[in-house]
Amino acid sequence: MKKKSTSQSAFFNLRVLVGLFVGLAGISLALFATAKPYPLTPAQAQQKYRVTTKSQQISPLIPPGFDCSKIQQLGIDKMENFRAGAIMIFCGQAEGGGERDEAGSSSAFSKLVHKLTVPVNFGGTDVDLVTGTETPPHIIQSETFTGANPDNPDQVLAGFNDSRCADSNNYSGLSISTDGGLTFTRVTNGSGCSPFANTFGDPVALYNKPTGTWFTVWLDANGSCTLGGYKSTTPDDPNSWTHFCVHNNGGDDRESGWADNNPSSPFFGRMYVSWNDFNVGSGAL
Repeated sequence: MKKKSTSQSAFFNLRVLVGLFVGLAGISLALFATAKPYPLTPAQAQQKYRVTTKSQQISPLIPPGFDCSKIQQLGIDKMENFRAGAIMIFCGQAEGGGERDEAGSSSAFSKLVHKLTVPVNFGGTDVDLVTGTETPPHIIQSETFTGANPDNPDQVLAGFNDSRCADSNNYSGLSISTDGGLTFTRVTNGSGCSPFANTFGDPVALYNKPTGTWFTVWLDANGSCTLGGYKSTTPDDPNSWTHFCVHNNGGDDRESGWADNNPSSPFFGRMYVSWNDFNVGSGAL
């Protein structure tokens, strides 16, 4: 009886296959080791080394020698200024501007997203809130907080930071419109300042419907207040505003607020003020 022979082909020999695999793996590793490494992106390099030098600076806002590992320790991730933003981008903790293509424009998809998210209309012509005398160098205004009177929509109130009376510790300003926002007049008392003495900006402006009263809230240095404000039922009269206190804590900042003016709400008439307490986790609370 003829026996069936076993194939001796190397392709079917297990030991030969294992040896071939090991040899190919060694060659691949050798080629990989001698190949030029793929360059790190700026963000990867920044995260790897995490310390800047003057030659590494991508923005004059970034301090030379800045250690990216100290972002949370210094509270930079909670700040809202240009330097903090530049540091967050440099250290790879925030996304900066996107790259452009050769034609200098974004990708087709980016353009589509932009078109879909751009509002159809931002409103009418810009209106100047700042009226009256401006004397350099105290001519800076910022951070508006605007509200309208639900009982009289023509009455619009805008609070803002105003440096015109910085020399007398009054950094708060207010402008009022009586024509639905077409024009505004800055509220000014006899001394040429706003009626909000000893306040340091960060405006909140709320209307309380049950009492027909406007409330403004600021960083406050009156008495023991750190958050306080002034209230009035006739806001265009600079002499009608009276002071009240909201909170006393040396770490208060970044306040905001809301008034429940819905008559059907179980909390109708309540007013709410929130703020960051920088005594807790550098503003985490």
